[in-house]
Amino acid sequence: MPVALTILGSGSSGNCAYLETAEARFLIDAGLSGRQIRQRLLKIGRGPESLTGILITHEHADHIQGLLGLATRLNIPIYCNRLTKEAIEVQLQTRLDFRIFSTGAGFEVGDVWVDSFSVPHDAYDPVGFLIHTAAGKIGILTDLGYATKLVIERTRAANVLVLETNYDLKLLQEDTRRPWSIKQRILSRHGHLSNDAAAEAAEQIVTAELRHLYLGHLSTDCNRPELAFGVLNGRLQSIGATHVRVELTSQDVPCPTLTLPDAEAPDNSERFHDLQHSRKDAEQYPARPI
Repeated sequence: MPVALTILGSGSSGNCAYLETAEARFLIDAGLSGRQIRQRLLKIGRGPESLTGILITHEHADHIQGLLGLATRLNIPIYCNRLTKEAIEVQLQTRLDFRIFSTGAGFEVGDVWVDSFSVPHDAYDPVGFLIHTAAGKIGILTDLGYATKLVIERTRAANVLVLETNYDLKLLQEDTRRPWSIKQRILSRHGHLSNDAAAEAAEQIVTAELRHLYLGHLSTDCNRPELAFGVLNGRLQSIGATHVRVELTSQDVPCPTLTLPDAEAPDNSERFHDLQHSRKDAEQYPARPI
């Protein structure tokens, strides 16, 4: 059975994705309302009653607001680390069926293996994921102030990557609705990635194996889809990574479901591999003036 990934919604107000394999059906974050998650699952012919688990990256409302309506009613297991569990219990004032993992360790959900790793964000113990399936590896990087060496190292194996492109620097600086203190938080090393910072991270992460790059967590006020796409796609084109398909996500509607392995993905990976070797050779043996 192929693996299916659907970004149900992604933006500053809510983030949630659905992943289905032969033995597992689970959400990655539940930052939409319970009603919205149900409605969007129904659009792809699924329902929350069949979920085998919910993976949580961190406790901010735009990643957990649907938990109370789903997990308490349907008794769905929630996979998170201990500090995130404690923060969720304080926020929601209820006990849920938590399955605790240690940050930096891996765990199983059905036929899926999930690697977790720490990311720099202003939450108690935020994580990213690299999800191993029989059809490929999926990286999740939705909230981080900058891409650490650990983040780059852990996600370079991804065939599909969901990467935060939260804001355009100029639009954020000109925004009149956000006080300076909030802007400082967003700009900090524990805040969010700008389009340019995401492009720099993508350039370090991309390999011949990466085929799909989803641009997530776009700010409604301080970014535009065409700006995020232009910066990221332009950077990938400039380094010869034409085998990577850049996809926009939406806060309001699900993305088309991606089925892995993807037979329609462009296959220019060998050319990119050759370009990377040429680059390394040029760096190792620079041309000398005559």
